[in-house]
Amino acid sequence: MKHRLFLFDLDDTLLDFRASEHLSFQHTMQVLGLDTLPDGLFARYQAINVALWRSLELGEVTTDFLKVERFRMTFLAQQLDLDPQAASEIYLASLANTVVLIDGATEVCAALAAVGEVGIITNGAEHVQQVRIASSGLQDYVSFVATSQACGHAKPDTRFFEFAAQKARPFSKDQAIIIGDRLDADILGANRYGIDSCWFNRERLPNTSTAIPTFEIAALGQLLPTLA
Repeated sequence: MKHRLFLFDLDDTLLDFRASEHLSFQHTMQVLGLDTLPDGLFARYQAINVALWRSLELGEVTTDFLKVERFRMTFLAQQLDLDPQAASEIYLASLANTVVLIDGATEVCAALAAVGEVGIITNGAEHVQQVRIASSGLQDYVSFVATSQACGHAKPDTRFFEFAAQKARPFSKDQAIIIGDRLDADILGANRYGIDSCWFNRERLPNTSTAIPTFEIAALGQLLPTLA
């Protein structure tokens, strides 16, 4: 195996963010007094959230703005008289402790940490992601965590990957690889930065983008034999 630095995306690569997101959103609405969610509320939130994350990746909004704005826009669209700031605080606290691992995440991180260095690269809030990693049990295998909030730039910006590289032990592009589920952030970022990448394509979707992964897997259990 030529690679010695393994840069993992966190959400929907090592942690099942979609499962955690749904549980945390339901909990937040219940705390705010909505025992039954109105039809389409979560779907509306997801659409708004995804659009705001795209804006974050383009440098158009900040993480702090996004955390509250996604709830403000959702409540406005659904005509709900709820406090978006309170919703944000409740949701982030719940999300930090509502962790669902992707199958094989622990085993893969343990095996790769034994032969090199594992880093986490994530377009997320620093405190929340640190707590989630600790709750997941993966922190014993993770050498460092690089977040867009701490960096000031988000994937696929090459400045984010330079920030992550500075956290690693002796760094060589030839020995580094990014593993992630998003073509437009993880794989495109790897292409721009000039390092190998592995697209974690659980749903076996066609690649219609300009991002070109070095490798492709549909399950984390395929990563070790693929890299070997």
